[in-house]
Amino acid sequence: MKFYSTRNPSHTVSFEQAVRKGLAPDGGLYMPESISSLPTSFWKDFDQKSFRDVSFEVAKHFLQGALQDDDLRRIVDHTLQFDAPLVQIESNVFSLELFHGPTLAFKDFGARFLAAVLGHLADKKGEEITILVATSGDTGSAVAQGFYRVPGTKVVVLYPSGKVSELQEKQFATLGENITALEVDGTFDDCQRMVKQAFGDEELQSKRVLTSANSINIARLLPQTFYYFRAFQQLPELQRSEVIISVPSGNFGNLTAGLMSKRMGLPVKKFIAATNLNDVVPAYLKSGIFQSRPSVSTISNAMDVGDPSNFSRMLDLYRHDFAALSKDVVGCVVPDEETKSILKNVHQKDNYILDPHGAVGYKGLKNFLIPQETGIFLETAHPAKFRETVEAAIGRSVVVPERLQKFLSSTKKSVPIRKSFEDLKDFLINKL
Repeated sequence: MKFYSTRNPSHTVSFEQAVRKGLAPDGGLYMPESISSLPTSFWKDFDQKSFRDVSFEVAKHFLQGALQDDDLRRIVDHTLQFDAPLVQIESNVFSLELFHGPTLAFKDFGARFLAAVLGHLADKKGEEITILVATSGDTGSAVAQGFYRVPGTKVVVLYPSGKVSELQEKQFATLGENITALEVDGTFDDCQRMVKQAFGDEELQSKRVLTSANSINIARLLPQTFYYFRAFQQLPELQRSEVIISVPSGNFGNLTAGLMSKRMGLPVKKFIAATNLNDVVPAYLKSGIFQSRPSVSTISNAMDVGDPSNFSRMLDLYRHDFAALSKDVVGCVVPDEETKSILKNVHQKDNYILDPHGAVGYKGLKNFLIPQETGIFLETAHPAKFRETVEAAIGRSVVVPERLQKFLSSTKKSVPIRKSFEDLKDFLINKL
């Protein structure tokens, strides 16, 4: 299996090269040359398979021999040390809880898979790899925890100063050792721009072996398909025929993975791209015109993205056919005040505590769900990670899991930096 750049399909590389580079030299994102349907045999004993077995078969089918089976099995088993339970909220509404990993956010799936892949590749090459990642919240903590003390790796996390929650920040900015946190005087889009520039800089590339742990990296994206299949495993069989899935969306890796799952044969009727006020993709789905713009701050901060990288993969999947894409995906925009109302109402009505991102996903689902359909929304982070916002909305305290509590008393070790690529380049070459 070869992987090509979304900007130049004639530029192809191996899976190992795609993972190690993260971003193509022309700035494009890597995509597999083909995504085919899973064989009929995959579905025959689908309900009897374990989460790990299903995920291994999905990954093996996707990669088409790019990794040896034994190596891939070890990587999948390392990744899936926790489940993705489907929780029924109403008769036809389900929450897919993706916060049962080490950092209590969906990013744990991708970060652990990528860490295992890069550890495997670093061991083969006997060299040090520098992982560069921009975060608007949970990516930083998941990547930092996934790579913490992994031999042969250094991790540099860029994040916007004052625009992530205290708990999110402390999960990656207090670790030290092989984890460095750079506190950028700017927005997430500035952080993401600086990371992309790093991958296009020849001098920097000659000094360090750089790769990305954002969802621009294909090895971060692939494991996000796993829990879509897991969701269907847990649905009652009678409720699998007309399923719509609402995906709270920022950089659109999660939705891209869902669309890839559909391409592999998962019978999803429709996806909902649910965003906060950073609504460039819902605007595109109405007009057919994509216009990036500076991000704005919201209480669902992990989705504060004004120029989502993975949107280029969505367009590529549908060969830039607006009619085909808009048939499978609809958009929904949820402002902060509405998000707060949803947090309160779902707690009162269903005794279920959402986080702000899950609340956006829930609202997107309710906007489009009709009685004969089954709806799933992604609950992407534990509500305790946004405790102040959630507690103010629902009027009661949220229990903070023990593994999160330990970070609150830890001391931040981040390094302030301007929103300048030259400053980042100097840091990576001379100060890391």
